[in-house]
Amino acid sequence: MQTEELKKLVIKAIDDLKGENIVEIDVMGKTSVTDVMVIASGTSSRHVKSIANNVADEAKKAGVKPLGVEGEEQAEWVLVDLGDVVVHIMQPHIREFYDLEKLWLFDAPEERNAI
Repeated sequence: MQTEELKKLVIKAIDDLKGENIVEIDVMGKTSVTDVMVIASGTSSRHVKSIANNVADEAKKAGVKPLGVEGEEQAEWVLVDLGDVVVHIMQPHIREFYDLEKLWLFDAPEERNAI
């Protein structure tokens, strides 16, 4: 599956479970770990975990096996690694504290694409 298709699948899976403030960040050339990061918020630990599980399930249905899922136990911040797309689902206070958007957009604020 191409990166763009995978990104769209991820965003739809997040949106289907009412994930909030979805942002995609193109990190190609900034890191060798992934090409795109998708960041979204959930309203509670249960919501965060449900969104992350939906992302992983929808990726599997499309033939993309997650390389890893981290943070499900506490579910304040769950990371779903799909290779070319890494997904961060966070509770709002965690998202505000770590501010990944600012971290990864240090040189190009115009690259921030809110959905």
